Amino acid sequence: MQKSFSYFAAMKHLKALRKYFWKYRVRLGAGILFVMLSNYFSVLSPQLMKFIINYVDQSIAGTVSAEHPTKGYDYFVKKLITILSQNTNVVQVIIIASLIILFLALLRGFFMFLMRQTIIVMSRHIEYDQKNEIFNHYQKQDALFFKRHTTGDLMNRIAEDVSRVRIYTGPAIMYIVNLISVIALSVFFMLQSSVELTIYVLLPLPILAVIIYFVNSNIHKKSEQIQASLSDLTTHAQESYSGIRVIKSFVQESAMLKFFTGSSEKYRKNAIALARVETIYFPSIMLLIGLSILLTIMIGGLYYINNQHGVTLGTIVEFIVYVNMLTFPVSAIGLTASMIQRASASQKRLNEFLNISPAISDAENSGDFNADGDIEFRNVSFTYPDTGIQAIRQLNLLIKKGEKLVITGRTGSGKSTLAQLLLRMYDIDEGEILINEKNIKDYQLSTLRNQIGYIPQDIFLFSDTVEENIRFGSYHASKEEVYEKAEIAGVHNEILKFAEGYKTLVGERGVTLSGGQKQRISIARALIKPAGLIIFDDCLSAVDAKTEREIMARLNKYLEEKTAIIITHRVFSLLSADRIVVMDEGKIPEQGTHAELMNIQNGLYLKLYNRQQKGLQDDEDEAD
Repeated sequence: MQKSFSYFAAMKHLKALRKYFWKYRVRLGAGILFVMLSNYFSVLSPQLMKFIINYVDQSIAGTVSAEHPTKGYDYFVKKLITILSQNTNVVQVIIIASLIILFLALLRGFFMFLMRQTIIVMSRHIEYDQKNEIFNHYQKQDALFFKRHTTGDLMNRIAEDVSRVRIYTGPAIMYIVNLISVIALSVFFMLQSSVELTIYVLLPLPILAVIIYFVNSNIHKKSEQIQASLSDLTTHAQESYSGIRVIKSFVQESAMLKFFTGSSEKYRKNAIALARVETIYFPSIMLLIGLSILLTIMIGGLYYINNQHGVTLGTIVEFIVYVNMLTFPVSAIGLTASMIQRASASQKRLNEFLNISPAISDAENSGDFNADGDIEFRNVSFTYPDTGIQAIRQLNLLIKKGEKLVITGRTGSGKSTLAQLLLRMYDIDEGEILINEKNIKDYQLSTLRNQIGYIPQDIFLFSDTVEENIRFGSYHASKEEVYEKAEIAGVHNEILKFAEGYKTLVGERGVTLSGGQKQRISIARALIKPAGLIIFDDCLSAVDAKTEREIMARLNKYLEEKTAIIITHRVFSLLSADRIVVMDEGKIPEQGTHAELMNIQNGLYLKLYNRQQKGLQDDEDEAD
């Protein structure tokens, strides 16, 4: 009972594919029709063989008549037999019948070709649609989702899981229809020919059904284990590739290999365990098929010798051919069951992911509003869900349109969190965030983020050219605009020194560039985006103080009519800002101009400034 429940529970996960089958119903219907036609023409050949064998047997015995018995034959075969029986030349009858059998084989091959052109092509279309659906769903998820799921697992779902589901929507469906049609047609004509012999020949099949019933649940369970271990393996490999420089610098190649080998060994054991279960199928099937052929020859021979139940020599040959025709479909039961179980395990994982609703989404009344205006944080509090760290505490802050605001403070004071909240990467726990006197939850996410230029602290560049990485901020930007923004970001001259200039490939995550170059390219990418608000999130930490001052000087003119939020821990390079906000433990204990903050005795800003000035002086002394 438990095994039955497990089987049907596994199959229910594949119900999610019904929308795709309905979308491609014409291809699916045509494919099923072609499978049935292919098998129909294949089951006619044994009947013609039966006729030829009986005709030759009668010719040897001298009992050939113009009216050959047509009981148990297909309608079209009956018509052919009626025509062929008129010919008394045995050789001609054999040649003509053989040519007809060849023609039937060609027809079968033609419909098999059409069968694959419909069902297999349909499965590729479904694979395409499913991958797009999953990727689109990935992009809708919030930042917390990607913190909770490993990259390897996400990659495995869209690659390995979808591929296994495609095997079900293509080959498995084709094998199922082929299995049903071959067995139905073969058994029908076998019963038409001899009921008694059919019963004996098909006796081994129930045994096969019992074997499949008990093995299926094990296959499903082991398939899930394989998918889970493969996700772990992919994750470890991806992390090793991304962190290869760290691994080499700490000389941890052996340790990482040992770690990867452990994950690989787990996957190997699970895969071998599944292979061992699957190996039960094929020897069992071949044994049972061989037993069916043996019963056909032995019992059919006895019936023929004793002239019982209308069994002729042709009947025995016909049944042997039918049994051989059933060999592949029946042997494919195990393979098909394995495909279905693996697909079910993969589709279950996909369903679990697709059923995850993003925590950050458009509200029902959200609209396409203008976000170019004053920004206000009103009694805002926020705690990171996973860590429980309260990053912002009852914070109030008003940023006027066109204002150049610097947010500074010690590490962990909540500076970057403000940028994340403004972009709605997270939703606040208490309070409101208003832009242009409208709550940001009333904005459509795409509208809100389209109107904000953001340079993150953790720089990410795509494996593409320098030019395309900058143009990512605005695909319609001209080359002149790309060069202009790179000039403002202070990286234009360095790009021109590259071997391929702006066409230089930056490598995965910008690995071929220095930290400072990556940061400045990311600034150019944000500047090329037509946005009224630009957020600089400590994005010049990898360049020296002198270069930072030069870049900020270039930015002053560009930012004249824009609102700018500059998050940094370097206070001495931003003395011309309209206002400086100092954060500490999620609050704003101090804010004002540089001069105002310097006058606060024992203030946080004064301490930061003096400490950094001392560090700068020490660096200059060392340089001298």
